[in-house]
Amino acid sequence: MFDGMQRRVVCMWFPRLASDRALRTCPVDAPFALTLRQSNTEWVHCLNARAERQGLHRGMRMADARVFCPDLVSRPARPDLDARFLAALRRWATRYCPWVACEGEDGLVLDVTGSTHLWDGEAAMLSEMRMRATRAGLSLRLGLADTRGAAWALAHHGEGIAPPGAAQEALAALPVAALRLGSETVTALQRLGLRTVGDLCTTPRAPLARRLGPDLLMRLDQALGRQPESISPEREPPHYGVRLTFPEPIGLVDDVMGATARLLEALCAKLKANEAGARTLVLTLRRVDQGSPHVELRLAAAMRDPARILPLFERGVSEVDAGFGIDQMRLEAKLVESLPVQQISASAAPSGPDRQQDLVTRIGTRIGLENIQRFLPADSHIPERSFLIAPAAWSAPESGWFSPRPRPLRLFPPEPIAGTGNRPPRSFRWRRMPLSTARATGPERIAPEWWLEDDNWRSGLRDYWHVETRQGRRLWLFYTPQNPGWFVQGEFA
Repeated sequence: MFDGMQRRVVCMWFPRLASDRALRTCPVDAPFALTLRQSNTEWVHCLNARAERQGLHRGMRMADARVFCPDLVSRPARPDLDARFLAALRRWATRYCPWVACEGEDGLVLDVTGSTHLWDGEAAMLSEMRMRATRAGLSLRLGLADTRGAAWALAHHGEGIAPPGAAQEALAALPVAALRLGSETVTALQRLGLRTVGDLCTTPRAPLARRLGPDLLMRLDQALGRQPESISPEREPPHYGVRLTFPEPIGLVDDVMGATARLLEALCAKLKANEAGARTLVLTLRRVDQGSPHVELRLAAAMRDPARILPLFERGVSEVDAGFGIDQMRLEAKLVESLPVQQISASAAPSGPDRQQDLVTRIGTRIGLENIQRFLPADSHIPERSFLIAPAAWSAPESGWFSPRPRPLRLFPPEPIAGTGNRPPRSFRWRRMPLSTARATGPERIAPEWWLEDDNWRSGLRDYWHVETRQGRRLWLFYTPQNPGWFVQGEFA
């Protein structure tokens, strides 16, 4: 049922959003441009007002722009930072109404129906928006009308307020590009002599639909309010934080751990609802004397099981000085990863990988997760490059270890030994130990990877031998034919 309230929509367009964002952090008193590289060519992405007054525009080649403006200052564009900045502006715009959505890459659309009276009218609200944008160093153009399409048209081509129920009159003098049409459609309409929205409204609809398609009439009807166009605000990201306040201060470790268990249950329920898992948890304990010590727990894998996480807090909680007592506790997941629901067995006991991750977390709280490392296979026949070392908490174990020949358990930088000829010496001295060869297996020739720079392999080919000594040592020796010499590089178990 119609409640008698006319819908009102505001469009906020930031024509120089990218350049304004860049100049907020590092101002430049000169013509300024942001560039994007595409197909080995730099193009102008966004300009400030001084550069536009020099005749520059978006989409021109950067080389041409420097010809017109030799003192032009340029920086690479950062579309990712621009998107984050626009998201921050969307959150700021919720001070005017709760229904705010992004409009393209440089605009916002607000459904201010029923909220304009809080700002003493529509004109006062738009004036307050301009004032705050100017104070923040942002260029802003505004449009207010009954529909989203009309508000967009006014912001981009007219900037003003359309009275309620007068969208057609307000758009009549605007160009047809104000209807959010493609460039090909706009060009076709201009060739037909239809240059304004008013000309389009007085033209028969059937020939336009047959010649230019139904999208043209849909955009016209949306701007005039004949077809509805919804505004879908961005969903706020979930906040993974819970808090517990006590009527009386607590200080015993058992009491703090009991409260932590309650916080974990609430937090893990929220994580499970969003199919997420925590990687970093921070427990903040507010004391009566206003001190706020905190316990940070970095997990080896994304988790949301309270029974597994709670014992990991014991060491950190036991080291906290409760002072005169703790009256409030807060638990927050600082780093969250996706953790879809998985089928589990009927047994409630943690599996082998889960127990390993819990062990890595316990050790990591003492020495740091980055210091617990694992070996991963690498696709290279060079011994030094056949493996990678990665933090265990940020990598998954792999089972793709394959070698056509046995490799030593210990691998170290080549150590020279005395020897002549292309076969292992019968006796040699290594690390001050006299050794004699009992059995030698080989050679295995390994060529250097010529496409990679490695000073250790500049001597050329290597012939590797598996040498068993009479003293019990099983060594990995190699001989360099191009620069004759013998070296020990590894030791077998």
